[in-house]
Parts: sequence; C-alpha cells; structure tokens
Amino acid sequence: MFKAILIEKDDAAGYRAQSATLDEAQLPEGDVTVRVDCSTLNYKDALAITGKGPVVRKFPMVPGIDLAGTVEASASPDFKAGDAVLLNGWGVGENHWGGLAQKARLDGRWLIPLPRGFTARQAMAIGTAGYTAMLSVLALERHGVTPEQGETLVTGANGGVGSFAVALLARLGYRVVASTGRPEQADYLKKLGAAEIIDRATLSEPGRPLARERWAGVIDSLGSHTLANACAATRYGGTVAACGLAQGMDFPATVAPFILRGVTLAGIDSVMRPRAERIAAWERLARDLDLALLDDITAEIGLDEAIPMAGELLAGKVRGRVVVDVNR
Repeated sequence: MFKAILIEKDDAAGYRAQSATLDEAQLPEGDVTVRVDCSTLNYKDALAITGKGPVVRKFPMVPGIDLAGTVEASASPDFKAGDAVLLNGWGVGENHWGGLAQKARLDGRWLIPLPRGFTARQAMAIGTAGYTAMLSVLALERHGVTPEQGETLVTGANGGVGSFAVALLARLGYRVVASTGRPEQADYLKKLGAAEIIDRATLSEPGRPLARERWAGVIDSLGSHTLANACAATRYGGTVAACGLAQGMDFPATVAPFILRGVTLAGIDSVMRPRAERIAAWERLARDLDLALLDDITAEIGLDEAIPMAGELLAGKVRGRVVVDVNR
C-alpha cells in the first residue's frame, strides 16, 4: 500500500482531489517501478488538483508532472533496481499516474538518471520549472543572444520558471530585468541576480504593435498581452522564448516585430522533449546553476499539504518552487 493524491470525477460527486491509500496493484502499466522520494507542485499540477484547467485527460488520476526516486523493479534495459532516476513531463500527471505519490510505475523511456551532484530534493527543487528555464536559456543562446547585446527580460519572475531564469541568466553574465506583480519581493529577485525590477502592469495591458527597442532576449512564462508587449520591445534580431501561459493562451500581437525587426519567437516545450535534449539541459543546470540559491527559491511541504497549496499557487501567493516530500 502507498499514499497518493488521487483525482476522481463522476456524475454523483463531481471533480475532486483527495489524499488516498492505494494498492500497488492499482498502478498503471509500465516497465519501471519507482519508489518516489520527492515530487513538486507546479502550475499545471495546481490546475489539475483544483480542476481549474483541462489538464487531467483520464480518471482516476494521480497528479504530479515531476518526480525523483529510486528504481524498485525494472524490465527496462536502461535501468536496474537501486538506480536513482528523474522524470519531467511526458504527460505524466495528465494521461498517466504521476509523482504526487509514494510509488509510480512508468515507461523507462521517460526517465533519465538523476544527474550527478544532485540529491533527489535538489532535483525536485529545480524540477520542470528549472528545466524549462534552462531550455529557454539554451534557445536564446542558440539564436545568438549574448550578454553584450543588451538587457534580457524575465516575466513572471517570482514564479518557478521565472526565478530560475533570473538566476541562470545572471550567472551567465546577462543584465536581467525582472517583471513581477509583487514588488515586495524585490530583494528576493535581486538576490537571484536581477539588476532591475519592473512592475508587470507595464507589460500586461494592451500595447502598441512596436515599442521602443529594449530587450536583446526575453524569457516569458505568461503569454497574452505580456508576451505581445515583450515582442514589441525586443531589439532588432533578438529572441523571445515563450514557455508559459499564466496570463492567458491568447497572443494579441501583430507580425510587425518579426518582419520589421527580425525578432524570433521560440516556443519552449518541456513535456515531449527528446531524451538527449533533457540530459543536455540537466547537464547545463549542474554546471550553471548556483545550488546555494535553492533554499531561497524553494519551500517544502508534505503530501497532504499539496491540495490546499494548489489554490494558493494559482492565486499567485507562492514564491519560487514547492518541493513535495511524499513520505511525510
């Protein structure tokens, strides 16, 4: 038997998430069984738990798009019992039972070895948020954005992706401008490396098709008007990495920045990324992330606390990352 967060939906009781004790025989199909040490609470997990977004595709479902743990049993040629492993995405927590549980059964092709130098807790403090931020940084680099070209903008800077984007870019020598709706968190963002803090209200309302050129690069986790305004103010030849939709899925923009300034809009998918790219991103995280910052970025909760915390996360009351110790 093991503990898990279980989401169910039926005509009688509707949509609900609750703590449950499950039998290992209930686990879905897969060739690797993992004893989970830690998971996380991401924006997508919060949508799944609260039912405020169409995240869950089948019921019942154990949410949790991230997990780190130890292989208990394996029929995969890539892993054996005792291996420390890590998972981000692949539809886990949406189509397949995920990491907010003490056990998981998974397709071995979705797993990567826990990167050297990381504990399970550190890997989950980074999680999909840090991994997505690193993919975004790699996209800026791939399109030639360098610190010498000018300022980089990070939107949603107090969130998980934003916090890591600020920390990574600053460590790599970029001058980072952090956009946030929580100005009281300015000291936190400056500790991560932000050189300047701006109010998100300057970006979140309808703007002009083209604005004064400012950003050499942008990492945006909000979408909607924020993304449109970021593109409008990106310098000639700059790149905008779009990796989230916390403000909205819409993109109320024009083609002007792309045609008149040669701006690149790079879409960042973290869910279905090929294994080799995942490993490369985690290797860069091991090299470029200051692990001493993780305590400032991360809060830790027990499994039963994930349900009430989900509502707070969606309300914008949670700073940085939330690690879930599934065994407490």
